[in-house]
Amino acid sequence: MNTHAHPRKNALNERHRALGTNFEASWNDMPIPQNYASDPYVETETVREAAGLFDVTALRLIDVSGPDALAALNAMLTSDIAKIKPGKSAISNIVDDAGSLIDDVLIYCDGPNAYRISHGGGSLEDVLPQFAQGRDVQFRKDDDTHILSLQGPKALDILAPHTPMNLADLRYFEHQRTTLFGRDVSIARGGYSAERGYEVFCKAADAVYLWDKILEAGKPFGATAVSWACLDIVRVEGALLFFPYDMPEGDVTPWEVGVDWTVDLSKPAFHGKEALARRRGQERFAQVGLEVDHNEAVEPGAKIFKDGQEIGVVNSTTYSRRLMRSLALGHVKPQFKAYGTEVEVRGEAGALKARVVKTPFYDPLRLRTHPLEERKPR
Repeated sequence: MNTHAHPRKNALNERHRALGTNFEASWNDMPIPQNYASDPYVETETVREAAGLFDVTALRLIDVSGPDALAALNAMLTSDIAKIKPGKSAISNIVDDAGSLIDDVLIYCDGPNAYRISHGGGSLEDVLPQFAQGRDVQFRKDDDTHILSLQGPKALDILAPHTPMNLADLRYFEHQRTTLFGRDVSIARGGYSAERGYEVFCKAADAVYLWDKILEAGKPFGATAVSWACLDIVRVEGALLFFPYDMPEGDVTPWEVGVDWTVDLSKPAFHGKEALARRRGQERFAQVGLEVDHNEAVEPGAKIFKDGQEIGVVNSTTYSRRLMRSLALGHVKPQFKAYGTEVEVRGEAGALKARVVKTPFYDPLRLRTHPLEERKPR
């Protein structure tokens, strides 16, 4: 792929080429290293046992500032942004007039009237003007910041000696401005791997230096660079949804995909609130995890049947060598969502037996990302 043909530039492209990618895919106007020369299953073991370094710069970042920043965000998003204190972050969603999801976002509060929005492939940027209109708020697209995501149980040991902050004290969904290897960064606790991890936000000019230094520091721990193919495996094992691939119907509500915890109907009016209230209790399907009796991943879009009746669709899938299971995230009619429900998945491999199981598939109590000692209030 010609990386120069894409409007968004990544300072790490040559590092990715050296690791064997041909940039087989792109996302958000930026080529992504979908595959390296290494085996994504080996990379997955690296993330689970040591640490893997992902480049997730293809996420979009929007800086939000001004006296009306909070008011604009609260009018646009389903959760109460006033509850996010400086140094904290939270997942939220945007719905349209009908209460249907049009984007999911991660909101970082950097200080009074200062926020960052990280989002994927949804409609956030299309709807921003309507929430800025008549308000003293500025939305600025940030195409310079690069995001290096070190994920795995050794991530803390790798990074902590090279920053003056107390990294061990940073809890999930917290972030702090600091330095790393002497360069200005913001470090956030989080990621998309179902492991303890840290996302390093840095300037494009520092991205190659920090990429190299993190890998150099991580080498004694067994850390390596890992691809987006690996990211697909670990995030499905962790049952982490990916907008819009896990919402293929195009008009799903938060209630239907299990993200009702992002909706605060008690806060003052926000876009789509009345529709959300009206559609609550009218769910057409439920978000479920499936174990499929097969030795490969089934294809997204395969249909789910029960006693000959079509009841749903498969969305994200992977074959997990770690769990020795073919896994799928899907939607089924609500009456079939109970754990243990036997179903049939029909796709390219034929008719396969499957069952509804508890998610996440990996680390079902999420102890890797949310240790028990961190679940108590400070």
